[in-house]
Amino acid sequence: MAYKILLVEDNPHIMEINAETLRMENYDIIEAPDGKTCLSVLQLQDVDLAILDIMLPDADGLELCRKIKQEYDIPIIFLSALGENRQIIDGLRAGGDDYLPKPYDLGVLIARVEARLRGAKRRDRFVCRDGLKLDTLSMTGYYGEKDLLLTQKEFLLLRFLAEKGNEYIAPDELYLKIWGTPAVNDRSALHATISRVNKKLDGVNAGIRVSYIRGEGYALEEI
Repeated sequence: MAYKILLVEDNPHIMEINAETLRMENYDIIEAPDGKTCLSVLQLQDVDLAILDIMLPDADGLELCRKIKQEYDIPIIFLSALGENRQIIDGLRAGGDDYLPKPYDLGVLIARVEARLRGAKRRDRFVCRDGLKLDTLSMTGYYGEKDLLLTQKEFLLLRFLAEKGNEYIAPDELYLKIWGTPAVNDRSALHATISRVNKKLDGVNAGIRVSYIRGEGYALEEI
């Protein structure tokens, strides 16, 4: 599946050149000519990276970057005619992951995009929650420096609940997510897995465990 890149640029000529260049590199491009369109796109679609002009007709690019970073965990590359050191520093401090002053070489733009996407992919490898660190590549889990020695099902349970934050998940949904089949009125495997996970968390004094509220479901909570 191609990475999806959001281009936020009010200059039609620059937009056309950048979009065509990146499409030739097999990226899926979404175009936004202003800040309002940018935010609308992010609400409706999953985006892997945004390339953001600072001077937009309806928004301050720095403030727009801050808004995006509050809501979405995606890398942002600034493209701007404002190329003084002070302006670059302001862009990076506003949350930008990279800053490319105009005019720029298209090859450099492609290389910066590739680098930021690699960095985002490495960051997505880990799911972290309240001292818990889950490595999605090796399917191992740690609390601090302590290996929880998780089985595959235990790892999948913790990962799913950690990603859901404080949201309670119904038992049937949890069973379907971990085992890939309906529970068929038998949740014994789920209950046994949760019991083992809580025992392992208690064993390292994690201060978190899988809790259950009748009528709502399971969640990973502090104790």
